Amino acid sequence: MNSRRFVQITAALMFGCFSLGSFAQTASCNKTVYLTFDTGNMSVAKQVDQILKRQNVKATFFLANEKTYRGDYALEDSWKPFWQQLAKEGHHFGSHTYDHDYFVKDGPKGQVFEKSQFGPKAGQTVLYNEATMCKQIRRVDQRFQEMTDQPLQKIWRAPGGKVSPTLVRIGDMCGYQHIAWASAGFLGDELNSDKYPNSVLLEKASRELKDGDITMAHLGIWSRKDPWAPAVLEQLIVNLKQRSFCFGLLPK
Repeated sequence: MNSRRFVQITAALMFGCFSLGSFAQTASCNKTVYLTFDTGNMSVAKQVDQILKRQNVKATFFLANEKTYRGDYALEDSWKPFWQQLAKEGHHFGSHTYDHDYFVKDGPKGQVFEKSQFGPKAGQTVLYNEATMCKQIRRVDQRFQEMTDQPLQKIWRAPGGKVSPTLVRIGDMCGYQHIAWASAGFLGDELNSDKYPNSVLLEKASRELKDGDITMAHLGIWSRKDPWAPAVLEQLIVNLKQRSFCFGLLPK
């Protein structure tokens, strides 16, 4: 047998082993975890995508027009190829409110006080009625369709996860289900990296996540010196696979 033929056969055998390994992992998993990412400053967005592709894992992304590490904004045309690529890869997407609107408190007559982080009213606490709140949720959907020719899933997440029954009800009336995360699903990427090093966050999540848990991290965060991704993400996925977890998409 010549050397070229030997290389071809060896490569085919290796590919078959990897394929069987992936199939065995998929076939043997008996628990599900849901990986989710909020936009954040987008500084590790491409690394996250590369890891998910390498591990053959799908995730759910919640989008807001947040300022990125490049000085632009996450829903501007400069990020259009990135969102198109994620959509092509089969991930799911939800709204994180267009201007990253933080819930402050309930207002009168079924209204809510919100404080936008970005946009024309950034930093102001404003009373939102149902129509105004729906507009902030739906505007992400409209923009995503402009970029990718496909709609969001009918889901949303309030910035910081801060909600009230009134706000959740408004989202429901707009046609979008609110998605929070499990306590063990808070992956800690926005915490101080001196007090909460990546090794601690990895060990905690690998140990504590349970069947059905939704996780939450960001595609980059301003407040952490030692980035959570990619340092934690890939090994966490590997550890969860070893615990027989599958990776689901939202909504459930």
